[in-house]
Amino acid sequence: MRRGDRLFDIIQTLRAAARPVTARMLAERLEVTERTVYRDIATLQARRVPIEGAAGIGYILRHGFELPPLMFTVEEIEAIIVGARLTRRLRDPGLEDAARGVLEKIGAVLPEALRAGAARARFFVSEGSHAELRGINLSDLRRAIRESRKLHIGYADANGQRTQRVIWPLGLAYFVNATVIGAWCELRQDFRHFRAERILDSAVLDTVFKIDPKQVPASLFGLEGLTEARM
Repeated sequence: MRRGDRLFDIIQTLRAAARPVTARMLAERLEVTERTVYRDIATLQARRVPIEGAAGIGYILRHGFELPPLMFTVEEIEAIIVGARLTRRLRDPGLEDAARGVLEKIGAVLPEALRAGAARARFFVSEGSHAELRGINLSDLRRAIRESRKLHIGYADANGQRTQRVIWPLGLAYFVNATVIGAWCELRQDFRHFRAERILDSAVLDTVFKIDPKQVPASLFGLEGLTEARM
């Protein structure tokens, strides 16, 4: 968790608490050490956030403190709500949880009038037709992309033919009915696309890959040429 997010969560936790919250309780919630919590509390107090208390006793947020409102228009808020709810179609639990967290944070700091409007928003998103993913965790996949780590996969093509491959995951394309991985395939020594629902099993490897972005064809993440990995 980034430090800025952690500071925000400390404020929100203290704001919602009915009694003093100890550093240990905050540390367990944020999955950090108590020493880190003490440093964060000191940082917030230095920034004039009215937190009162002491180590071993607990901390409270003085009544009436409000974070500066986010300057969103109504249209912007509606766009965020619809975008967050659309994540349910992706079959990516990590992104769904993150989207809910975004809506909660926005709701916590919006002015009352905008907050009430957001709560009443009548926007509904269907579940879509995306197949359930059983052989890969998309949170792990996104981490592999961020860290440029190779991925071992068991893969079945449209005809059911199975192969074991090591790929270099370069990005994801989310479609209404499928999630497609753009990658370099060591087996075929070429760039390929892999449908996530056809991955039978997967493991993020410790091996890091390096690739020149100029070598990645533009079609790898465009609509054109998005065909399944050729066998």
